[in-house]
Amino acid sequence: MLGRLAAAAAILVALALVVSLGIAEIPLNYALAGAAAAALFVLVFVRTDFGLEILLLSMLLSPKFLLGGKSVLAEQREISLRFDDLVILIIAFTWFAKTAVHKELGLVSKTPLNRPIGAYMGACALATAWGIGFAHVRPLAGLFYLLKYLEYFFVYYIAVNNIRTRPQAQRLVIIALATAAIVSVVGIAQIPSGERVSAPFESEAGEPNTLGGYLVLMMGIVAGLTTEARRPRDRLLGIGLLVLMLVPFAYTLSRSSYLALIPATLLLAIVSSKRALLVPVLVLGLLLIPSFAPKVVRERVAYTFKTQSGQPTVRLGGAAFDPSTSERLLSFKEALEAWTTRPILGFGITGFHFMDAQYPRTLVETGILGFLAFVWMISSVLRLAVSRYRAARDPFWRGLSLGYLTGFVGLLFHAIGANSFIIIRIMEPFWFFAGLVVLLPQLEPEPAGGPGGRPRPPAPLRPPLLLPTAPPARRRDPVRRPPGRPSAR
Repeated sequence: MLGRLAAAAAILVALALVVSLGIAEIPLNYALAGAAAAALFVLVFVRTDFGLEILLLSMLLSPKFLLGGKSVLAEQREISLRFDDLVILIIAFTWFAKTAVHKELGLVSKTPLNRPIGAYMGACALATAWGIGFAHVRPLAGLFYLLKYLEYFFVYYIAVNNIRTRPQAQRLVIIALATAAIVSVVGIAQIPSGERVSAPFESEAGEPNTLGGYLVLMMGIVAGLTTEARRPRDRLLGIGLLVLMLVPFAYTLSRSSYLALIPATLLLAIVSSKRALLVPVLVLGLLLIPSFAPKVVRERVAYTFKTQSGQPTVRLGGAAFDPSTSERLLSFKEALEAWTTRPILGFGITGFHFMDAQYPRTLVETGILGFLAFVWMISSVLRLAVSRYRAARDPFWRGLSLGYLTGFVGLLFHAIGANSFIIIRIMEPFWFFAGLVVLLPQLEPEPAGGPGGRPRPPAPLRPPLLLPTAPPARRRDPVRRPPGRPSAR
């Protein structure tokens, strides 16, 4: 025993010496970052909830660390690392460590989305390897983008593997909504500058389209929770949060986001159980928007149909579009023409030039194989959200599933003019809530009346058993014997 203690003490002393020498040699900021990562690893290992809470806060509120200037890897983007990237990595390693210690936990939970996700990632990897082989994709660029795609699904599996109880899930939802409120306040503070509102900690140019897509998703979730809420206080809080998010949403001046809000709102009005109340409110809102919308918003929408001489102009029917919209539509045509040259596996991730549109980009980069896998994955999520909403009975879970479905439909239209399903600041919350929707049957308490919410019929009274009485001294033979065979007693 003393020998083991002495050996452990010697190991700890040696480790302390190594760490102290390393800290003395490396810069202070790297040492502090390493110490913070080690502390977070220990905290997450002991209490996984802490890591999930930090992750939800850091999805939109994490600073970006530049690792280099304009990247020559792909699309002339900066090589950067966000704090939420480190949090996801630490939580993933912590989960691997936990499963190594506790074998019963399992590395990946079985969910209805495992196969579609695996098929999509497999198609992306195969297409990228094909693109590298034909020199369409730089190896490092393809690898980095694939790891980024994989990071979204890490968020999904982190949620599925670690959320176990209703109070835990509700607390995480509240943190996600609080993050959206903070982001909205930061966005409102940017309005006086006259620039388009963007998410916090973005580059100088900003990404208003990204913030617009994120707010479409979060406004859908809040709208679903508000619609299905029973308590007036919860409804008032939801309406207040919706109004708060609508202000920066309008000043993103993102036309793709404006477009996405229309089908999302229509779906909410049609599917919700409160449609009799929602439809008149929506009609009134549509009538008031032209009068109360900010001037810059009305000018931004009107600009869509203004042509400029000497600039490309696309006409559909009797409508002519501005140069920006025309170039986007022309890029769709170019992508379809390029896809016909490599229809099966495409050009690989980042193998084609940059396109700010999800569907043609997926088709030209991953071919028909990857595009069908993408459609399978998205349709599986959609069917799952619909089935969970229909099966939910608790107001909170019914509202959450309806809100997720509303935001999801909005993103499907947002992806017409943005890479919505590969933007990390949209996909991290999207896949987190997808994990909650998957877990809904385990998290939703069974109604008091039993499954389906119907009252259970009273148990019938048993009539007295009309059996001949036996002498109390005799007992049944404890030995199990075939029927009809006399006892050996």
